[in-house]
Amino acid sequence: MKIQERTGAGAGRSAAPAQPSVGDRLPSPPRERKPALAALAVLLILLGALGATMLVLRAGDRVEAIQVTADIKPGESITDDNIKVVMVNDDSGADFVPWEQRAGLMKLQAKSTIYGGTVVVGQMFTKKSGMEEGKVTVGVALKEGQYPKGLEAGDNVAVYRVGNKTSGGGDQDGGSSGSAGADSSLLVERAVVEDASTASGDSITSTNLPVTLTVDAADAAALAQAASAGEVAVVLIPGN
Repeated sequence: MKIQERTGAGAGRSAAPAQPSVGDRLPSPPRERKPALAALAVLLILLGALGATMLVLRAGDRVEAIQVTADIKPGESITDDNIKVVMVNDDSGADFVPWEQRAGLMKLQAKSTIYGGTVVVGQMFTKKSGMEEGKVTVGVALKEGQYPKGLEAGDNVAVYRVGNKTSGGGDQDGGSSGSAGADSSLLVERAVVEDASTASGDSITSTNLPVTLTVDAADAAALAQAASAGEVAVVLIPGN
């Protein structure tokens, strides 16, 4: 009898519902993950950053340009010793000469004084005159017979002074006689014809042909004097 009563009492206790402890929480439901939305958000962030970067770059494109470090006088050219590279905005509207074109710029000459610190633009330079140091140009008017037919720019010529003179001299018998002879002397051993033509569309209406010659500076005075007297003749020489 006692055994049955204990069994019944234990069965009653096991049937009672279990009470949760005070510190325990109810489990939360699992969150639903959306990988497509996450990827879209990342893509939008990247596109925004890329767009901002492009706007910054377009607002301030910078290129390498040429800056002079010393004054350049009219007619002078830049060299490796008087220039340096600087960064400038490409969208400024100025015609800056790129640094990689400096070799071509060295073949040109300054139109006017370019002061040190100036970032050069193409309009500051022009083609060189082609005149070598120590050379000058002299204009002459040649009569028919004083120049070869077909004379043109680039020809090399020798320039002679031609004319007549009267010379007198005594002979062994003590007499004297006068004779007219040709007086020719070499004025310029080699000159270059810069121009030997009339204005475009004009024809030669006189016997004179205007010719521009490039000669050594030392020969200019004698040539100009002979030209003013109309006593100049030119002869083609090898080297044309």
